[in-house]
Amino acid sequence: MKDEKIVNLLSMAQRAGRVASGDTAVREAFEKKKARFLLLAKDAADETKKLYTGLAEKAGIPVCEAMYKESLGSAIGKEQRAAAVLLDQGFSDALKKRLESNQ
Repeated sequence: MKDEKIVNLLSMAQRAGRVASGDTAVREAFEKKKARFLLLAKDAADETKKLYTGLAEKAGIPVCEAMYKESLGSAIGKEQRAAAVLLDQGFSDALKKRLESNQ
């Protein structure tokens, strides 16, 4: 199952310390220019999507809407998450490839 591969990749990135999630951590990743890929939950609030998409566009990093808050949080061992940022280019490239092949 392709979704399982995405969950596994996110889980691996989290264990490696290469995921920032939660409002403060995501904003900090953008401020410190560590963000490499923004993953937004499909059911995130419109204002949240607008805020994070703006930060991603300003930073020039890719954005993808996938999963739902509960499944995104679960994939990284957390409560519900509206957004997560990958901090590593290798994980980012792998996730982008898997998301594209999932569509």
